[in-house]
Amino acid sequence: MTYRFLKGHGTENDFVLLPDPDRSVHGDLSAERVRALCDRRAGIGGDGVLRAVRQGDRWFMDYRNSDGSVSEMCGNGVRVFARYLLDHEGAATPLEIDTRDGIKTVTLGDDDRLTVDMGSPVVLDRTSVSVDGVSHEALHVSMGNPHAVAFVDSLDEAGSLLTEPGHDRAVYPDGVNVEFVVRRGAHHVAMRVHERGSGETRSCGTGACAVMVATALADEAPRDTAYLVDVPGGRLEITWTADDRILMTGPAVLVAEGTSDL
Repeated sequence: MTYRFLKGHGTENDFVLLPDPDRSVHGDLSAERVRALCDRRAGIGGDGVLRAVRQGDRWFMDYRNSDGSVSEMCGNGVRVFARYLLDHEGAATPLEIDTRDGIKTVTLGDDDRLTVDMGSPVVLDRTSVSVDGVSHEALHVSMGNPHAVAFVDSLDEAGSLLTEPGHDRAVYPDGVNVEFVVRRGAHHVAMRVHERGSGETRSCGTGACAVMVATALADEAPRDTAYLVDVPGGRLEITWTADDRILMTGPAVLVAEGTSDL
């Protein structure tokens, strides 16, 4: 069977998008097919797969990590998903997208960037992560998926991130996204991330939101303060609102489309 695909990215966090409005093409998407599609040498290449499924009046974002595992949410992915709906499915914003972490509302700005209401963060206990035998204190933040945010003096302390940083398996039984953070200025940080199921990526939207939350708490910043979060693939702007919502703003670009039989 040949089927349609698109390729897109949000701050260079890249995805293979599979239109499957009536579940007739992919059904239950297998881990093997996800891995084949995301393979950067033998496949199309991507940090994950976004499957677009229509559910009543809304679209459901079925997101899979590049290793084939299911994930609750993907912040950069939902912007790319919204861009597909706007450009190819006649959608308009505000746009409600259903995910495993509930409904995400997306709006389009005059600058063509997309803003996603990522919901309310959950701040949990202090924990620790380790790289190359060195332990770093981290804050456990949930953005619908788990994060461990560690402040460091240099992003080099994150090491190669080819392997998953050490973490407490009792705290994170299903794995964790680990963010290493340095300060760049007032309300401005930079980060690197190891995403569970994908390795180091050029950006992580939910991770940038978790980083903003951890930084705002450390700064005792008032709500509605906008933070800039630099990632290797670009920059995201994130605000923690007075009504406890996280708003993430950034680009989303579709770069290719075609057919595949992978």
